[in-house]
Amino acid sequence: MPPTARRPLALVGAATSILLLLVSARYGYHRDELYFLVAGDHPAWGYVDQPPLVPLLAHGVDAVSGGSLVALRAVAALLGGVLVVVAGLIARELGGARDAQILTAVCVAISGTTLAPAHLMTTTVVDLVVWSVLLWLVLRCIGIVREPGDGRLWLLVGAVAGIGLEAKTLVAALLVACLVALLVVGPRAPLRSWWLLGGVGIALALWAPNLAWQATHGWPQLELSRAIAEGGSATSSSPLEFVVLQLVQVSPILVLVWVPGLVRLWRDPAVRRARFLPVAYAVLFVGFLATGGKAYYMAGVYPTLLAAGSVPVLARVRRSVLAVGLAVSLVVGGVIALPVLPPTLLAKTPIPDINPDSVEMVGWPRLAATVDEAVEALPDDRSAHAVVLTSNYGEAGAVARFGGDAAPVYSGHNAFSSWGPPPAGTTTVVAVGLRPSVLSQWFGEVDVVGRIDNGLDVDNEEQGAPVVVATSPRQPWAVLWPQMRRYG
Repeated sequence: MPPTARRPLALVGAATSILLLLVSARYGYHRDELYFLVAGDHPAWGYVDQPPLVPLLAHGVDAVSGGSLVALRAVAALLGGVLVVVAGLIARELGGARDAQILTAVCVAISGTTLAPAHLMTTTVVDLVVWSVLLWLVLRCIGIVREPGDGRLWLLVGAVAGIGLEAKTLVAALLVACLVALLVVGPRAPLRSWWLLGGVGIALALWAPNLAWQATHGWPQLELSRAIAEGGSATSSSPLEFVVLQLVQVSPILVLVWVPGLVRLWRDPAVRRARFLPVAYAVLFVGFLATGGKAYYMAGVYPTLLAAGSVPVLARVRRSVLAVGLAVSLVVGGVIALPVLPPTLLAKTPIPDINPDSVEMVGWPRLAATVDEAVEALPDDRSAHAVVLTSNYGEAGAVARFGGDAAPVYSGHNAFSSWGPPPAGTTTVVAVGLRPSVLSQWFGEVDVVGRIDNGLDVDNEEQGAPVVVATSPRQPWAVLWPQMRRYG
């Protein structure tokens, strides 16, 4: 085994975390972050769209820090740095010497699949780290350059997998893909280890509370998956988009690193015991493509492919050319993935079309203020019994975070649907983002009283959305609420 480049890996990882921290407060909360803060305030073993770990963690950090956005995102920034270091360790496990480990760390640090997710405290950044740690541990269990592997590490694989499954169920796809790949191309001997059975037991034990919650609530995540596959999410991908985004989401330049890595894993005799990785990649690719998965579902594999590609790239590409390519990738990718530009310039660039998350972090305080104004304008006899009803969890989270206490907020979207309906005597709602034609099916009187304007001319999902006062429910809330429920 080549020696570990401890200090360089630590420096690149620390630099990544520091960069992410420096821009952490440039824009505002992302809609998912606002959602998690509310979800974590409703502790449970699961939610209709995700396991409990990230919402509980986000709410805990928020409570301890007194509502600091920087503190919330510091967790994600730290995980981004950890991801960089783990990728370097994967390169070593695949026979990469000091230079290969450093190149891998730099490639992962500047990739879009690191910078964009690690800027936000969401399930994605946790998932990326878990995938890379799992692949690193599996490689060590099997033994690629150093044979034989250490079978006892299957217990740690199980622990990491169980924790990861409490953050995002997508980890199960990686585990299945690796199992299928090992059965197809080997090596199969590690699969006969009693340590592996112990690891499976640990993973299932850690995952059991969320599985039990899903089972007792009718497996709502399966319904959510069907909605996503049918395009019911803003980040859903068509089959063509799914394929194209695999070539650009890491970085168009870094394709020249991870594709050779994929080829090396299949053809290089020195890492023949890692041939299961390209097969696992193919299983994941075909599986997500066939089931309507999102393009970023594949992101967790790319740090490992970049690690594999570092060796042939260093052997074939001049250092000066490599340095220029990495610098260009960092500048272009950084501007696209991170809130580098002032928000006032965002609408004048193509960034919102390339990185939709960029427009999900602006305008929330103004939205909440507009809703508050609509509530305050109600006659006293109505405002005392009014509630806010939003079309999605981002709007509901924004009103809960930035709005006043004039009216409680409800939504039929995802986990918010579990925290409703409004009290039975509610006769007036101030609705956000719901079309008047839809509200007319549920209420006798519907009046548009305003529009959402983020003040930046940013064309996000909320820009121009109607603010509507609706009264006189046509049916009891117990009947209306199931009609308002929506997963996606």
